[in-house]
Amino acid sequence: MVFSLPEDEIVFPNPDLADDDGLLAIGGDLSPERLILAYHHGIFPWFSDDDPICWYSPHERCVIYPERIKVSKSMKQVLKNGGFKVTVDKAFAQVIAKCANLPRRDQAGTWITGEMQQAYINLHQLGWAHSFEVWKENELVGGLYGVAVGEVFCGESMFSSVSNASKVALIFLCQETNFKLIDCQLPNEHLLSLGAEMIDRKTYMGFLNNQ
Repeated sequence: MVFSLPEDEIVFPNPDLADDDGLLAIGGDLSPERLILAYHHGIFPWFSDDDPICWYSPHERCVIYPERIKVSKSMKQVLKNGGFKVTVDKAFAQVIAKCANLPRRDQAGTWITGEMQQAYINLHQLGWAHSFEVWKENELVGGLYGVAVGEVFCGESMFSSVSNASKVALIFLCQETNFKLIDCQLPNEHLLSLGAEMIDRKTYMGFLNNQ
């Protein structure tokens, strides 16, 4: 059953009630208060321009345990000699804009709508959302952004305009921060090749609740 959220109250139904594909609710808004409540309960927005706001809570999450990330020998060489520099929270708006504009295979348009971009910029200004930028010769060539909830980093999207740049950002996130879990939301071959794995909602919520 998909729930319709009230406009005048910031609440969510129990995430256990999500559909098989993870869809839990529609409606509401993208205010910082609603987004923060959502992430604390393992819920995230995902929708296109022509859709209402859709809220998801998958029964299984794709995650990376930072200490288990797989770094190949060739990638170690890239990290050492590739000429990349990584910064944190230096170009949040640029990162999210590049993620939105990056062409996706088998996908027209973007789910990172203008409304979504502004919502996460607002979260960034409040200290909840963070970006990891990858530079080469003073050009922004890769990066990722997401929301920090305690010991969990909820990754939203990444981009790369040169080979391996997004991997550099993700490896930095795993190796140079104190997060216990990186939430990748949904699996793909790229993430699985880096050591991502699936966990159930109960395990995921344990990390969110610092258990």
